[in-house]
Amino acid sequence: MRNGASTDPPTDPFAAVPLPSHPVPPGARDPAQPPGNRPKGRSKLPPGVSPDIFGPTGSPGLLGPAGSPGARGAGGRQGPVNPGSPGSPGSPGLPPPTPKPEPWRMAAPQDKAAPSRQEPAPGDAGPPRGGSPRTEGAPARRGGRGLLLALLLLLVLGCLAYGIPAIVMAGKMLPGTNVRGVDIGGLTATEAAERLRDKLAAPATSAMTLRAAGKEYTLDPEEAGLEFDVVATIDQAPSDFPSPGEVWRALTGTNDLNPKISVDPELMKNAVKGLARRIDLKVRDGEVTFKGTRPVAVVPRDGRRLEQEAAADAIAKAFLGSPGVVDLPVSVIKPKATPEAVEQARTEATKALSGPVTLVRGDKQVRMTAETLAAHLSYEPGPEGEMRPVFDARGAVADLENGLVDPDLAPREPTFEIVGDKPKLVPGHKGQGVDTGKLADDMAAMLAEGGERTVQVTLTTVEPRLSEAQARALGIKEKISEFTTPYVCCPPRVTNIRTLAKIMDGYIVKPGETFSLNGVIGERDTARGFVPAPMIQGGRLIDSVGGGISQFVTTMYNAVFFGGLEDVQHVPHEFYISRYPAGRESTVSWPEPDFRWRNDSKYGVLVKTSYTASGVTVAFWSTKRYDIESISSERYNLTPFKSVTESGPGCIPMEGQQGFTIDVWRIFKQGGEEIKRVKQTTVYRPELNLKCVAGGTPQTE
Repeated sequence: MRNGASTDPPTDPFAAVPLPSHPVPPGARDPAQPPGNRPKGRSKLPPGVSPDIFGPTGSPGLLGPAGSPGARGAGGRQGPVNPGSPGSPGSPGLPPPTPKPEPWRMAAPQDKAAPSRQEPAPGDAGPPRGGSPRTEGAPARRGGRGLLLALLLLLVLGCLAYGIPAIVMAGKMLPGTNVRGVDIGGLTATEAAERLRDKLAAPATSAMTLRAAGKEYTLDPEEAGLEFDVVATIDQAPSDFPSPGEVWRALTGTNDLNPKISVDPELMKNAVKGLARRIDLKVRDGEVTFKGTRPVAVVPRDGRRLEQEAAADAIAKAFLGSPGVVDLPVSVIKPKATPEAVEQARTEATKALSGPVTLVRGDKQVRMTAETLAAHLSYEPGPEGEMRPVFDARGAVADLENGLVDPDLAPREPTFEIVGDKPKLVPGHKGQGVDTGKLADDMAAMLAEGGERTVQVTLTTVEPRLSEAQARALGIKEKISEFTTPYVCCPPRVTNIRTLAKIMDGYIVKPGETFSLNGVIGERDTARGFVPAPMIQGGRLIDSVGGGISQFVTTMYNAVFFGGLEDVQHVPHEFYISRYPAGRESTVSWPEPDFRWRNDSKYGVLVKTSYTASGVTVAFWSTKRYDIESISSERYNLTPFKSVTESGPGCIPMEGQQGFTIDVWRIFKQGGEEIKRVKQTTVYRPELNLKCVAGGTPQTE
């Protein structure tokens, strides 16, 4: 010892370090190994310092496991180790201690909050720098990594399975795309349009077959304004980059497109109207008509009407659709009366016309003939399907009212007189007249119930047909037509012509009104100045009250013709009469045939008549609309007449005239330009050449 110190050599500092109680891991320094034999790459430790103080990672200053021999004491300092204390690992003469079990090394349940890790043995240098500590969960992570790789592989394969077909299909019609059986898959829009136009050209122009009310009709699609819209049809199909769903559908199915069409509304409307004119059938309500005084029943019949709007929709939907017949919607229109009701009305009408009816007012009375009854009697359907009589009392008493009402008390219609070639208004006034409303009801009841055929007539105040203000507003300002026919003065027929001319002078036909000679004049009788005169009936001349009326009618017909007014009904004579223009004449009788014309202008028409010793004239005054020209053809289809000799008191001689046919055109002009022309064809039978002799036997040549 020097200065009291021991002279023994210094103690090996490593001898004081306790031996580890667990096997030394490979590569770790054995504490019993001399320092000079330490493995390379490990740092030298200060003398007497155990590596356990650096913790499991070997980092200086970290505490080792709790309770380990190298744990710091209180105050954070490590107490000295007495190498010579008994039981210490470095005590000389003692064998190394037997390693004891380390219960803290056993696996413990992992805390959910922090994952567990395996503690390295004291003195273990830990994992190599830059590495990761081994844990028990490593095999599980390797399994998860494999699953991720599998998913990535599937995703790549899916992308390829979608992407490759999508790229191929992009910009074209998808495979499986069809339009009415025409495959356009894989084509560009332009190619698809060309193929559709080529393949569907015939169906788009073929006539369509339609069916309505059991009959078939054809329709040209072009005339109906139907056209195949190729662009709109192709626009239904996707042709950009397809979606996955579109790729799947293209690979596994088909896409059937309906052809799109365009419709011209105006052409379709006109086409359907044309169909309606062929399909529609006017309902025929039951009625009773009269042939003379014989009632005739008209059986009711169902009508039908094409539902035009619905028909247009049906045609448009069927165009380029499934081939076949297109059914059009048609409505059935039922008549108001039943056939049984019509037949019952016919029976009642037969009783109603069994004789004349007497109209009575005080000490005045007139007879209404069965012919007058038939001309003004009709039957209308009632609310329950029955037929009710309707009587036109105003028309029926037009020619009888003078016998029931004092002429001085009768109303006077406003009219015009011609002063200096200008019409001047003559005011009218109200007066007394037959109460036609009450008479109509009384006559209908009497005719329906039968019984006594006498009806009491009452009078009422009657206004003129026109007021003065209405007459002034009619536009009657100039002569629009005039015609004259000649006669030889003065047989009985001329008397009748002049009588009728007096009645008609100053008569006004209102705008839109239809003039009827029989309706205005009524049955000709001696009470108003008509006399018996020869007239044609059954191809022979006979004496009849009103003979000669046809000449006045022919004169008025020509005034209608050149006035540009509408001809409603005129009936030419059976054979030609030389005093009339061929093809421009008309006959009349009571109650038929009638002579009727319509004032189709917006102006009133004033009828002015005059007569001389040689002829009768009818002139119309209104506002002129047209200049009228007449052109006649040559006579054709000439047929010879027969000559007959007869005797007897009823024989009236006749001059023979050959029969023929002639065409007459009425040409309408305005400002010198032709507006329209109307053709009228007249056929005349040959007139019998009849000679009358006293006694003897009738002879025919």
